Amino acid sequence: MSKLSLSLDSSLLVRDVAGDYRPANADEVLQAAQRVLVGQMRGCEVLSSPQVVRDYLRVKLGALEHEVFAVVYLDSQNRVIEYVEMFRGSVSQTSVYPREVVKEALARNSAALLLVHNHPSGSTQPSRADEMLTQTLKSALALVDVRVLDHLIVAGAEVQSMAERGLM
Repeated sequence: MSKLSLSLDSSLLVRDVAGDYRPANADEVLQAAQRVLVGQMRGCEVLSSPQVVRDYLRVKLGALEHEVFAVVYLDSQNRVIEYVEMFRGSVSQTSVYPREVVKEALARNSAALLLVHNHPSGSTQPSRADEMLTQTLKSALALVDVRVLDHLIVAGAEVQSMAERGLM
């Protein structure tokens, strides 16, 4: 085995436009991981596979330096319809408009959903505003028969479930 093949054995490779293989850079590895996790999430039984959702959210939101509020729309069998980043904010907050969340849930014929946002500060502790927003969204969505199953907070590699903490 040559020195070149020994050094490449421990690297992930990508094919460039000329058809040659080269070591993948960090962004390419993360993009590939996101594609794999999206494929695992789409159409899967979310409630029977919470680890897939947590892994996807860690990759998607864990390293962001600004807040993002997203929604995972689910069908009546709790399979993923779509993950949508609804609102983008600053380093410490984002504005969320319940009307828009309800409108998108209806447009996708969603029966249930997961609320998701990140805390760039590194703390998964829900704020009082997070708790109030969750209750507001639950009430608004209940009017159109859409269930809020959980509100997940991502901070780096950690993902906190408000439902598991009894805050739903």
